[in-house]
Amino acid sequence: MANLNYGDVFTTTLEDRTRHLADNVSKNNALLKRLHDKGKIRTISGGSKILEELEYGEGDLVWYSGYDNIDYAPKQLFTAAEFDLKLCAVPVAISGEDMLKNAGDEQIINLFEKRIDNAVKTMKNQMSKAIYGDGTGSSGKEIGGLQLLVADAPETGTVGGINRATSGNEFWRNKATKAAAALSTDNIRSAMDDMYISLCRGTDKPDIIVAGDKLYSVYEQSLTSLQRFTDPKLAESGFATLKYKGADVFFDGGQGGNCPEDKMYFLNSDYIYLRPHKDRDMKVIGGERMSVNQDALYKIIGWAGNMTMSNAALQGVLIDKTE
Repeated sequence: MANLNYGDVFTTTLEDRTRHLADNVSKNNALLKRLHDKGKIRTISGGSKILEELEYGEGDLVWYSGYDNIDYAPKQLFTAAEFDLKLCAVPVAISGEDMLKNAGDEQIINLFEKRIDNAVKTMKNQMSKAIYGDGTGSSGKEIGGLQLLVADAPETGTVGGINRATSGNEFWRNKATKAAAALSTDNIRSAMDDMYISLCRGTDKPDIIVAGDKLYSVYEQSLTSLQRFTDPKLAESGFATLKYKGADVFFDGGQGGNCPEDKMYFLNSDYIYLRPHKDRDMKVIGGERMSVNQDALYKIIGWAGNMTMSNAALQGVLIDKTE
């Protein structure tokens, strides 16, 4: 039987570290950091679905004179998207043998911290990967990321319970453009111009552009040295960034990168959210856990929630022509 005093140290060490885990995860990815900085990581407190209210219509403005009639009939201006609650967890375990071999409080704490460091790294990397997914990973149990919310084929599929193929639901389709010719230093800015302009509505415009290896490199090479503006805050946080019409263009490719190399996502982060459950936002689940048939202690770091969106028409994806 494992020494329960070590179990107390295990529990305390883990809970002390996970107080900062949610922030560490959000700072590991430029898109999540932007959502964090803009207050778009909003917790939920319960419910079987995560709801986002959608404003998709406008009221009637009537020009009139004298005693002309003004129609008071209300119009349908709002609806809601419903997103499923998705769950994930990272176990942290230690065997009784390891505890005996690493006797002494300092050695035990160091061993626990190594295991916890690995769990933190796992959670950060897997969440950063999931936000680019389409929600079909792990048999449909993963969150719906950018490949679902900002789809390559926005006229198809169901997002947030709304069928994008249905007539009348055009408001719920993002913009998607596949380049007619392979994107190069000669044509990439023209293609970016067209996508950017299509997503502007008054003061609403893309504020962040995510690119994988190939397209980030092509865009960077298209610039002269005098055009290489960067965001100092993102740069200080370790993210490679450039500027495009005021939007931050950041790189999420290379070793461990997650953005597809043939895509650039043009995002208005005012309408994209990460919605974690307040009781499962990178927190330790439950009390002390001991294996029934093993000499081991374990804890589980859990997360529940989803990635959501409240305006699809202001999001876009530029897709390179495949060879």
